Amino acid sequence: MVDYRVERDSLGEVRVPADRLYGAQTQRALQNFPISGLRLPRPFIRALGLIKGAAADANRELGLLDPQLAQAIRQAAEEVANGEWDEHFPVDVFQSGSGTSTNMNANEVIANRATQLLGGEISSRLVHPNDHVNMCQSSNDVIPTAIHVSAYQVTNEVLLPGLRHLHTVMQQRAAELNGVVKTGRTHLMDALPVRMGQEVSGWAFQIAQGIERVEGCLPRLAQLTIGGTAVGTGLNAHPEFAARVVQVLAERTDLPFVVCPNHFAAQAALDTIAELSGHLKVIACALMKIANDVRWMSSGPIAGLGEITLPALQPGSSIMAGKVNPVMCESVIMVCAQVMANDMAIALGDALGNFELNTMMPLIAYNVLQSLTILGNAARLFADNAIAGFIINRQRIKENIERNPILVSALNPLIGYDKAAEIARRAYAERRRVRHVAAEMTGIKPQELLKLLDPGRMTEGGILSR
Repeated sequence: MVDYRVERDSLGEVRVPADRLYGAQTQRALQNFPISGLRLPRPFIRALGLIKGAAADANRELGLLDPQLAQAIRQAAEEVANGEWDEHFPVDVFQSGSGTSTNMNANEVIANRATQLLGGEISSRLVHPNDHVNMCQSSNDVIPTAIHVSAYQVTNEVLLPGLRHLHTVMQQRAAELNGVVKTGRTHLMDALPVRMGQEVSGWAFQIAQGIERVEGCLPRLAQLTIGGTAVGTGLNAHPEFAARVVQVLAERTDLPFVVCPNHFAAQAALDTIAELSGHLKVIACALMKIANDVRWMSSGPIAGLGEITLPALQPGSSIMAGKVNPVMCESVIMVCAQVMANDMAIALGDALGNFELNTMMPLIAYNVLQSLTILGNAARLFADNAIAGFIINRQRIKENIERNPILVSALNPLIGYDKAAEIARRAYAERRRVRHVAAEMTGIKPQELLKLLDPGRMTEGGILSR
């Protein structure tokens, strides 16, 4: 049997499990929203703890909160930030659009824990969740602040390190593979030669651009809306409260947080998060394309392209013995699909706020934090488990490029497009090397054709001449 205690809020009495630190409003949320079983993630709860602790410090400094209460709140909030009470944050993501249930969850847990630290009994309200822990705050400014703080931290700790690592590994492989000349492909069909180093350098550049896009968003992500309270006017908050809280947050996280220049925009919409998510979608597009390229290049090993061999990470089939699949590529592609889908939800969430408040904040928070986390982790693992370790199948690449009739395109300036196309068609039909057919149809000497049709020379660009 579960032991209960009776809690009270403005709607009346509620039974709460006796061993839980949360109170009536959290319990009501559990009863109202048993929807998905999804909870706001650890980085978000960490951000809430940081904000509540910073608010307690600011209110103490401003003479609004008794120092003893402030110290207890600060300690309880730090414990929340450190993950000591995560099991006491059970509210579903799909809840009140303002995130009020989650804000009150934090207020109640911190108030009851602070009460314990002061020697009081849970529910005695020695520390009050609204009057003390939520002083100078509203869910409407706390939740968007927590979204920005947590998103900045995860960007800084997971996403950017993962992308930078992937970029570094790609640059290293590009330099290492610059001497490998392979068949280029357009429309999945054989095309002019390209160096594998050039191909991988293209991947690296895509990732570098993604990093630049995210970094360009960071100054806006650093703008926090705390202090706007309910509608952006700052009613019931000390005029210096916002600046003091943001200063404390900047010091504790070592991140360049500042007060947002316009609370009305920051609480009515989450445009910066939508912008960040858009950049994540572009990175996901790039990474999906790259992972698909790698998967195609490794296809086979007998009946596919077989240009590279990926590290064997696990058996590929429960029935086909010896089969090894490009599982890292597949994992990355699934991550990218999820990030793209999350971006749609975030865009809709940003657009569907009304007047002075966005009312899709828990959904936006969950999705952007998931995107940041899975994309950063996928980039790191893709670098280590696929890009860094794939092996070049040089003989297969050499055979493919020598049989490629498209090489004749290099002769276009000398013999014209129509003649080159005729040579290519005949080489295809007779399954012969293009230089042999070209020697018969053009009168160009074989030694000169070897030079003109050198695949490596073609990768250097320009107009080839005799």
